[in-house]
Amino acid sequence: MIKPKVLFLCTGNSRRTQMAEGFLRTMAGDRFDVMSAGSEETPLDPDAVLVMREVGVDISTQETKAVNRFLGRRVSYLVTLCDREKERTCPVFPGAIWRLQWDLEDPSKAVTREERREALRRVRDDIRQRVAAFVEEHA
Repeated sequence: MIKPKVLFLCTGNSRRTQMAEGFLRTMAGDRFDVMSAGSEETPLDPDAVLVMREVGVDISTQETKAVNRFLGRRVSYLVTLCDREKERTCPVFPGAIWRLQWDLEDPSKAVTREERREALRRVRDDIRQRVAAFVEEHA
C-alpha cells in the first residue's frame, strides 16, 4: 500500500512545521509519509522542542530542510502554516494534489523568551487540534 505523502511547509522549518510533523507522526503512526520544509533552512528552535516535550512529543531528532529538497516530487497533501496576513513570504510548492492553508501565529514575533514560549504553546495547541482533525478526516 502506498502511503499518502504530507508536506508541511512554511518560511522557516524550525518551529511550526516541525511541530506539525511531530504531531502527525505521533497521531497517525505510519499511515502517512510525513515531511516538513521551509523556504529557508533554519536551525531547529530549542524552545519548540521544549514545548513539544511538555505534551509528550519529542521532535529533537527531526531534521530541518529547505523546500528545494522536495521540488519535483509529488505529494498528496501540502499544508502551509504561514500567517499569510502578516508574513511577507510563504513558499510555493507546485507538486501537490491537495492544498491546505493553516494561518498560524508566528512565534518569532514575540519579544522576550517567555513571550515566545507562550506563543509557541498557543501555536502548538492550535496545530495539535488541526492535525487531529486532519487525521480524522484523511486517515
